[in-house]
Amino acid sequence: MERLENSRWGFESNCFVCEAANPAGLGLEFYVDTDDDAVVAEFSLDQRFSGAPSYVHGGLVLAVLDEAMTWATIALAGSFAVTKETTTRFKAPVHIDGAYRVRAEIEQDDGDELRCRAEVTDRDGRLCGTASAAFVPLGPAQAVDAIGTTVTGDDAQYVRGAERVEG
Repeated sequence: MERLENSRWGFESNCFVCEAANPAGLGLEFYVDTDDDAVVAEFSLDQRFSGAPSYVHGGLVLAVLDEAMTWATIALAGSFAVTKETTTRFKAPVHIDGAYRVRAEIEQDDGDELRCRAEVTDRDGRLCGTASAAFVPLGPAQAVDAIGTTVTGDDAQYVRGAERVEG
């Protein structure tokens, strides 16, 4: 498995879910498992992220699912993309300080839209939540708007329709 890191893209990120340098964030470490065609992360969240006193807030569970699917668009489909719509189903609570795993994969890539799915399971493999989402791949103008700079060099391959520019 290969660790997925924001620093490899050549621009700064302060991602709430996956950037370790964000002191208010979750700091999850995502990995691509090329044997399984999936993106995965192990995580445990403390009481700072509670909804009900012993449960992780559902919005944070959704954020973890969304981030896993976003990394799948990059690592598996080779495209920076943003969420267009998502559907989430909670099956069992995610407990504060519990051990969990999120896994995401690409279901479909038609060029204009990516469909992804993700799930959170507990240490015993019990399904806690699922999500499916549609993502819109970023073109050059959207990449500049989202990232704040033009993506150049080898990383331009992650922007659909971008020309590879040395820089």
